[in-house]
Amino acid sequence: MLDRSDNAPALPPEIARRRTFAIISHPDAGKTTLTEKFLLYGGAIQMAGQVRAKGEARRTRSDFMAMEKDRGISVSASAMSFDFGTYRFNLVDTPGHSDFSEDTYRTLTAVDAAIMVIDGAKGVESQTRKLFEVCRLRDLPILTFCNKMDRESRDTFDIIDEIQENLAIDVTPASWPIGMGRDFLGSYDMLNDRLELMERADRNRRAESIRLEGLGDPKLADHVPAAQLDKLREEVEMARELLPTFDRQAFLDGTLTPIWFGSAINSFGVKDLMDGIGAFGPEPQPTPATPRQLSPEETKVAGFVFKVQANMDPKHRDRVAFVRLASWHFERGMKLTHVRTKKPMSISNPVLFLAADRELAEEAWAGDIIGIPNHGQLRIGDTLTEGEAIRVTGIPSFAPELLQTCRAGDPMKAKHLDKALMQFAEEGAAKVFKPTFGSGFIVGVVGQLQFEVLASRIEGEYGLPVRFEPSQFTSARWVTGPKAEVEKFAAANKAHIAHDNDGDVVYLTRLQWDIDRIERDYPALTLSATKEMMV
Repeated sequence: MLDRSDNAPALPPEIARRRTFAIISHPDAGKTTLTEKFLLYGGAIQMAGQVRAKGEARRTRSDFMAMEKDRGISVSASAMSFDFGTYRFNLVDTPGHSDFSEDTYRTLTAVDAAIMVIDGAKGVESQTRKLFEVCRLRDLPILTFCNKMDRESRDTFDIIDEIQENLAIDVTPASWPIGMGRDFLGSYDMLNDRLELMERADRNRRAESIRLEGLGDPKLADHVPAAQLDKLREEVEMARELLPTFDRQAFLDGTLTPIWFGSAINSFGVKDLMDGIGAFGPEPQPTPATPRQLSPEETKVAGFVFKVQANMDPKHRDRVAFVRLASWHFERGMKLTHVRTKKPMSISNPVLFLAADRELAEEAWAGDIIGIPNHGQLRIGDTLTEGEAIRVTGIPSFAPELLQTCRAGDPMKAKHLDKALMQFAEEGAAKVFKPTFGSGFIVGVVGQLQFEVLASRIEGEYGLPVRFEPSQFTSARWVTGPKAEVEKFAAANKAHIAHDNDGDVVYLTRLQWDIDRIERDYPALTLSATKEMMV
């Protein structure tokens, strides 16, 4: 994370109250349920719709695609803005499924902090580890929520040790659980010396909070059985001796994570976590860009596109660009320069999100995420400014790990398929390559589930059944270097050459040997597995 220098001016109050963060986790750790409870506490919804409920209740607010509603999984990042106390929260719910990790990686470029959700029984899982590494690359501050404490869970010290060892980050307990599984009563708030008791009868009710004068307070015995109370006092004493105390600077530097223990489905621990984000979470931070970084307090508006979502409303064939405002105060109707094309754009219908619901945004401040409906002008990586030629950097595009040929079920509709695939390529949902030889397109994705989602969306949104067939190629690399060398290389390797939706040259490979040969025979060229989406 870029540091605001110590002598930087204080942020205007409207910007300083923004907290923009993502929620990351392994699939099934309870991330979407936690998101629901955030909206409940923020007053954005009246009742949380459980992911595993039946029928209409199953449809959580942050999952808006048909496939998400059918399967109860999140496959697309969605944004939600709501007030909580004096703060304005901009929450981005990311896909937990590893097949959609690229969407998550890009989302992390648009937030100032992340909440890592882990399952109390399973601890740190593989996808959590991967996502944590991305946070580490960006030095994002991380708050940890250990979920599902109302089920059988691992020992609290074991969970903390595993986070410290696997993720190489210091952990400080913000709360300490009292019991687990059926014996889980609640937690002891170590930051405020309070007892928090869980309400099992009503999952949407807030926990009861009891103020105490430390762990020696006789009131504790009225609420916690003697055996559990002895264990709690012993464990908290050990934790205070062995684990670091909360240090906000270490947290902001990304070297220390506070951990809360709770049960999202029972609404327990959620409010404490939200209070923690408000009190300790970073204000909007500077954004890396070239030729200079963008600071939130600058008096000119700038923002960048980190995600494009097509057909959020299938009736309108719309495309919405998700824009993170990097600086100052945006007002509806402003004219901003689209840096890539150097053309002015009048932003007349910007929207604020509550997942699939939207409302017209009359204004927004640095740190906010707004949606700009457009017809294909805006792509991932685009920067919008009040005229200055600044381009935001660091938004990645990764080489696909699976490549398949895509054909329309009805050959007469091949042109419609071209249009649909180009739209999904610009959205970042897949890589689409047009080979120099042969007809059709080669579609590249990170995981197999993405092919299912694409086929489902193309049929649902375009009425166009498609089939994906195995391709002879196994990976793709972007080719960069002197123009004459690239042209000479492309002419000599036509059977392996394709172009992506930006027109950039791509080398399709079958074996690692292909890549090694090119690197040996064409030393002036670079074959890259990532492409920065800075356009």
